[in-house]
Amino acid sequence: MGDPSKPAEAEFTGTDGHFRRPVSAFRSSVSSAPGAQYPPEAGRYHLYVSYGCPWAHRTLVVRALKGLEDIVSLSVTSPHLSDEKPPRWPFKGLDAFPGATEDHVHGCKDMGEVYLSAEPNYTGRFTVPVLYDTQTRTIVNNESSEIIRIFYHEFDSLLPEGSPQRELDLLPKDLETEIDAMNEWVYDTVNNGVYKTGFAGTQEAYEAALYPLFASLDKLEAHLSASAASGPYLFGARLTEADVRLYTTIVRFDVAYHGNFKCNLGSIRHNYPLLNGWLKNLYWNNTAFGGTTRFDHIKGGYYWMKSVNPSRIVPVGPVPDVEPL
Repeated sequence: MGDPSKPAEAEFTGTDGHFRRPVSAFRSSVSSAPGAQYPPEAGRYHLYVSYGCPWAHRTLVVRALKGLEDIVSLSVTSPHLSDEKPPRWPFKGLDAFPGATEDHVHGCKDMGEVYLSAEPNYTGRFTVPVLYDTQTRTIVNNESSEIIRIFYHEFDSLLPEGSPQRELDLLPKDLETEIDAMNEWVYDTVNNGVYKTGFAGTQEAYEAALYPLFASLDKLEAHLSASAASGPYLFGARLTEADVRLYTTIVRFDVAYHGNFKCNLGSIRHNYPLLNGWLKNLYWNNTAFGGTTRFDHIKGGYYWMKSVNPSRIVPVGPVPDVEPL
């Protein structure tokens, strides 16, 4: 059942002080191929998320970009992870955090009950996001990087022909190799790098994650400088998966990771002007990004973690959460 001496959120920090993220357990896919186990159908699939979680936030952004709100339904947990091991994300009935909902499929109290309703013998973590099949009453997938790729095109046949949402391609073939290459180092040193920094159990482990994190922020700043003439996104004029995957970390950086996770060699707004401009453009000019970003859930969730913030006091700043354009 885990090490009782560790707070729930730091359960995967090893004896050497390094945080290691476990692998997701459910890895099936929705597919329009003949005879597929999970074919695309409107109203059949349900998405479980927390607004506080950057991995779940990816799926919210892509669901909005692709116009799937009326096709894939939604339940939102509270950002207050429980202190149980493994920790659970509670629904509105257990924690009336503003913006949280009930479980619209089962009426479960928390995500642990959702997982165990699908697989009674499941012994892993109760994570979000979860893509759930209401017809077979099981979890299709709980890996965010795979759920967003399911959303890219597997539901296109249900969208209006010729609509911008149906035509949107976040992983164009001519950029796929470059996007995958960027995803690899951004995931390791930035998306997961902030967690390796924040949950480090020794000074050595902390610094081993901190310096590569800021080296990668420097690299991203240089990348944006080189591509600035061709457009506002990581790959110029085209919005891609790389923007989605980076956004959910960068939008949390100044409000959560900088202070609570000790990622304080610099801030986005003060030390990375091009990254800050990229962030502001997405947040203010695209409702799929800004409209799915809930800073009350982000700060309420990260500062609820006793392993890094025993008092659970939520700071007022920074003000504003994202600078104006």
